[in-house]
Amino acid sequence: NTENFNFAFDLVDALSEREPNKLAMLHISLDKTERRFTYKDMRKASNQCANYFKSLGIKKGDRVMLVLKRHYQFWFAMLGLNKLGAVAIPAVNQLQEHDFEYRFNAASVKAIICTGDGDTAHQADLAAERCSSVEIKVMSHGTREGWHSFDEEMYRFSDVYERKSDSACGNDHLLMLFS
Repeated sequence: NTENFNFAFDLVDALSEREPNKLAMLHISLDKTERRFTYKDMRKASNQCANYFKSLGIKKGDRVMLVLKRHYQFWFAMLGLNKLGAVAIPAVNQLQEHDFEYRFNAASVKAIICTGDGDTAHQADLAAERCSSVEIKVMSHGTREGWHSFDEEMYRFSDVYERKSDSACGNDHLLMLFS
């Protein structure tokens, strides 16, 4: 199925149909809070993300930087972007203003989904002032003026997202990495 394969639909969602209650992810936060997510949970959360991101104007081919540390929301966002066909750009939270500026410009980043922990969002904001491609800023684990709140907004969206005839698959680009 290489020509039509999409990781989120053909693996995660397929497993959620076959074994909905099987553990897909165990997340233990720094404060030792344990969260367990089944394949059904992953399907629903990634569908909510796809619907949320679509409402913000993110679409197939758009480049979206993910700076979410080891937060479980990273995987919800990654799968949601995969369903939309947007290109995910995972990045570390140690980036500074010049690092963000380089990546924003080199990749024509349209959106950033960022942790509220530490100084990361501030550094991204400083860089975004000089990067016209950055239109959408979303924050998880905090709030900041000018940023959408992932934690408050994403869960308001439907947990149903149907695969479209033009959904990303095969040779479509879905991941971009900087070294």
